[in-house]
Amino acid sequence: MITFTPFSGAARSSQTVPLAYLLQVDDIRILLDCGSPDWNPENIKTQSESGNGVTYPWQEYCDIVRKYAPEIDLVLLSHGDLAHSGLYAYAYCHWDLRAPCYTTLPVQAMARIATMEDVEGIRDEQEVDVEEVENNEAAAAEGMESSESRSQRLKNEPKKFVATVQEVHEAFDAVNTLRYSQPTHLQGKCQGLTITPFAAGHTLGGTIWKIRSPSAGTIVYAVNLNHMRERHIDGTVLYRPAAGGVFEPLARPDLFITDADRVNVVTSRRKDRDAALIDAISATLSSRSSLLLPCDSSTRLLELLVLLDQHWKYADFRFPICLLSRNGREMLTFVRSMMEWLGGTVNKEDVGVDGSGRTGGTRRRRGDEDADEEALGAFALRFKFLEFFPSPQSLLQTYSSKEPKLILAVPASLSHGPSRLLFSDFAAVPDNVVLLTSRSEEGTLGRILFDKWNNSQRGDDKWDKGRIGSNIMMDGAMTLKINSKVPLQGAELEAFLAKEKAVKDKEAAHQASMARNQRILEADEDESDEDSDSDSNEEDEVERALDESQMDTDEISDPANGSPRKRKITKNEDDADWGLDIDEGLTKQLLSFDIYLKGNVSKATSFFKSAGGQTHRFRMFPYVEKKRRVDEYGETIDVGMWLRKGKVLENEADDEATREARRNQAEGETETPREPPSKFVTSEVEIQLACRLLFVDMEGLNDGRAVKMIVPQVNPRKMIVVHAQAAAADALIDSCANIRSMTKDIYAPSVGETVQIGQHTNSFSISLSDELLSTIKMSRFEDNEVGYVTGRVASHFSSTIPILEPSGLAIPTPNANILHTPRILGSRPIQILPQSTMIGELKLTALKSRLASVGVQAELVGEGVLICGAGARRDQSSSSTQDTVAVRKTGRGRVELEGNVSDIYYVVRREIYNLHALVAT
Repeated sequence: MITFTPFSGAARSSQTVPLAYLLQVDDIRILLDCGSPDWNPENIKTQSESGNGVTYPWQEYCDIVRKYAPEIDLVLLSHGDLAHSGLYAYAYCHWDLRAPCYTTLPVQAMARIATMEDVEGIRDEQEVDVEEVENNEAAAAEGMESSESRSQRLKNEPKKFVATVQEVHEAFDAVNTLRYSQPTHLQGKCQGLTITPFAAGHTLGGTIWKIRSPSAGTIVYAVNLNHMRERHIDGTVLYRPAAGGVFEPLARPDLFITDADRVNVVTSRRKDRDAALIDAISATLSSRSSLLLPCDSSTRLLELLVLLDQHWKYADFRFPICLLSRNGREMLTFVRSMMEWLGGTVNKEDVGVDGSGRTGGTRRRRGDEDADEEALGAFALRFKFLEFFPSPQSLLQTYSSKEPKLILAVPASLSHGPSRLLFSDFAAVPDNVVLLTSRSEEGTLGRILFDKWNNSQRGDDKWDKGRIGSNIMMDGAMTLKINSKVPLQGAELEAFLAKEKAVKDKEAAHQASMARNQRILEADEDESDEDSDSDSNEEDEVERALDESQMDTDEISDPANGSPRKRKITKNEDDADWGLDIDEGLTKQLLSFDIYLKGNVSKATSFFKSAGGQTHRFRMFPYVEKKRRVDEYGETIDVGMWLRKGKVLENEADDEATREARRNQAEGETETPREPPSKFVTSEVEIQLACRLLFVDMEGLNDGRAVKMIVPQVNPRKMIVVHAQAAAADALIDSCANIRSMTKDIYAPSVGETVQIGQHTNSFSISLSDELLSTIKMSRFEDNEVGYVTGRVASHFSSTIPILEPSGLAIPTPNANILHTPRILGSRPIQILPQSTMIGELKLTALKSRLASVGVQAELVGEGVLICGAGARRDQSSSSTQDTVAVRKTGRGRVELEGNVSDIYYVVRREIYNLHALVAT
């Protein structure tokens, strides 16, 4: 059974982005895309119906993703923009979305770049981790503000689920990458599923996912397609007119999931759109004015860069193209390493062919800034007119505000970051042009500007009517909220430093307390361990013993007396007495240690004690044995010794220049000041609009005519429509309803609505016995062999899988009562003959081809009738119709063969049988 639930981006919804859908195939839960909303819409706060709280546009979506994230078994990402992959990193690190994730290599790279650009831009302007700050005791330092006011302020702050840069890298490093048309058989809980990616167009590496399940059939997930070839990528493989229509592996799926966002849109020709864009740019720059072009940071930016670079070379422009993006250079580095994924017109330039037809090998620059530009295939992606700037401040340091230039700024929604900051200064300058290339998300500044432009156009010039509109002069005032981070000054800085010092002192006191407790514990352990082999303890005892004045008292008798040599030691009553004669010591157990004995010796039997108190004796010259320290993991390592030795080896191996460079680097690091303490502030800026505004559609998506043409040719058995507003979804459903061969099972669920398709299927494993296999007659049908089996299931102790064995009982039949009816005397008993089943669907065109291969001519006449034999020849007389056979399809699974009994009749019947699998029952 298939269960489909949209989390966001559903049909009949005004909020079509982000995209996230839960597809459940039997017991396997698949998350299709995991996009992020825009965290900074203009009207962010909406009062809840209950009136006791504040809700945010993304709250419901994020709550449902957080709820289902630990239960997800598989994640599939289709495109590398924020609408499809933006929330994956946060869900992976915070919501336990640790299921295997699959996508293509470009989608992984583009999604990483887009997410990093988004999180860096937001975290550089706003405080997003308000819940963590609220729970942190250190943040509630005394003297700043009362705990009640801060708690109330944090409660009203929106919680934005924005990951950190480290979390983004960690999440996308765990993504598994695939190539196009590479089937992957999953393991674990997803065992049995096969996923295959196909090219979708629209973005670099954009993917159509084909999911094959043994119980649910084939599922195709295809959203945001573009069948048109662009400058940097080819169109989707789903529909190729030159190849005969729909791609065969994606045709006739059991379930087709697609979007209908642009069904009611008529897109103008790409040639006209490119010309309008270039004309607007050229006219503005020639009049010594500037353009602001908001764009995304990864996917659609490439198409704009290729188009602008080609025009700059053709027109020989000297105006700068400025890209305001923190990760723009890194994005182009990624793309240069994935040249095999590119297509379109870039392919001709990839091998180094320029406009004059000469190879780029003779024109390669030897002093390029990027070393990888010398690689084969990087000729078209050099973008020598492009300059990178991380912030608007760095742009103003290079070019003044009066110089004409084209500025590409992220993000395209103008909700935060460089594009919003530039717009606040840019819009008030007359003759400047703000050029929009996408509609942006509902509620953002980019969408507000688009609606302003679209409402100012005439009825036939609106963006969805197939025309290119004209630019408009903006007027009036607009109030914008600008978020920024400013350094602390005055009393705020002093309070921050005091709080920081208090936190450091508290941490130092805590560390000292922990160290003191650790020393006490170690001392207790040393005292309690009487038989410890610690080297330090033994060395200390030996040295202490050697320092005493009366360490040894040796009494040796006069050798002339011939008395034996004696060694006497006076000890306490608990110590051993070694004052025995060596010969007499045979009755004593003398230990064989050659070092000072600390215990475990025989008790003293002498009554006398030495006046000097406890003394020590050694059986030989004292020697301290160096023992290796060992802990639970083995021998301990002297880290300090290795560090010292490593430094010595480095100094010996390096030359003087290297040591000097390292010394200078260390000095530079010590001199680099840390970032000053700062705070996040929000200011409202009123802008007097005086610039011009123009929209040119460069989203690279199918329009309504293409969607209505492609979907019927895919001809799915069932279809689900997503990512569309109500009018667009109804238009696609009505269009499919007018096609007789198109399925009527079309669903358009809303957010949270569950669609169930099919029935729940339980799969069981069973083994066939050798005796049963020997009696089965198999018939071949296409790539399968089919046979009819009758038996009984038996369990054996030697196997955990049930075994199907031949059944010795009679097979009950519906007409078994005929055997008990009285029969006429002399007649034979009625025998129930086994019936045969023919598996397959007869196609008259295939039958015609097979008959032609055996020399029988056939022609199609009328609907569902094939005339075979002499009747199919036009030059034959009517007397030869006795060798004519007619084949008719009267219904599904019913075929009639009409004609005289002749050789042609039997040949046609044999070929019909050969097109089916005949299974004897």
